[in-house]
Amino acid sequence: MEKKLKHLEMIQNTINRLANNSFSLKLKSFIFVAVILGFTIKDFDMGIWLPLIPTFAFWGLDGFYLRQEKLFRALYDKVRQKSDEDIDFSMDVSVVKPKIKSWVGVCFSWTILGFHLPILLVIVIKGVLVLRQQ
Repeated sequence: MEKKLKHLEMIQNTINRLANNSFSLKLKSFIFVAVILGFTIKDFDMGIWLPLIPTFAFWGLDGFYLRQEKLFRALYDKVRQKSDEDIDFSMDVSVVKPKIKSWVGVCFSWTILGFHLPILLVIVIKGVLVLRQQ
């Protein structure tokens, strides 16, 4: 039983690290886009649509981290069901990949859309308003 607990602990540590990375990425995304939007308010030559680039980049990275987290959660569930003799301390998630949505599918899940879509809408609305003023 001790081998199984150690393996599950290893997987849980990875899951926690991925969740922390995802949270940190969301925070950096929000700050970065807000700063770029702030600069584009003052200087229109910088390009009103410039914040779209980091928004899509952070959206994709967030989807990657969430997918990896889901893969490790599925691996955790698989290891949890194994007997102690079958524990090999493998961290290979390829055995659970067919059960998890693709990266693109995860990027368009409500978990990711709920954060990045409002940012995208603010950028588009701001862009349209600036273009109307010119």
